[in-house]
Amino acid sequence: MARLPYLDAKDLAENDQEILKRPINLHRALAHSPEGAKAFGKVGSWIRFGSRLDPKLRELAILQVGWLSKSPYEWSHHVKIGKDFGLSDAEIEAVKLETAGEKTQLPKLYRLALQAAREMATNGEMAETTYSQLSEDLTNELMVDLVIVIAFYCGVVRLLASLGVDVEPSYQPHLDAHPLPR
Repeated sequence: MARLPYLDAKDLAENDQEILKRPINLHRALAHSPEGAKAFGKVGSWIRFGSRLDPKLRELAILQVGWLSKSPYEWSHHVKIGKDFGLSDAEIEAVKLETAGEKTQLPKLYRLALQAAREMATNGEMAETTYSQLSEDLTNELMVDLVIVIAFYCGVVRLLASLGVDVEPSYQPHLDAHPLPR
């Protein structure tokens, strides 16, 4: 349950209304701090549209963070976004299997990205062996991008939980199709 009321564009100064051009509950909660919301939005926008990281790899890493944290909001949103960027239901389900230590048909690079996300989310850092293996296929730029993505979403799930941001009804079907563990 939300700890803050969700704001609408009419609740904001005219020059801050751009914060809610995508009026999802996360943005509506962050709008209580317009400058913070704008800074947050710049990083999120760069991750989605500016980074040259493979979008499917990026979304799998984000889903891994959402799965580990059991964040309904993060998980449901990135199930949808992942599908928008080409992830299949089987690839989304592979996040669950990989987390449980089961073998999947994901390419090695995707499995390594999931491992990196698990390590960063649980240990605070990526293991040297994982980093080394990933860097065989990713440039230094893409390695930094991947670390930024994982670190950012480790923070996002904590922000969502701390503010009690609710899943919007339009995203609930994605959560229903790919439920989190109980």
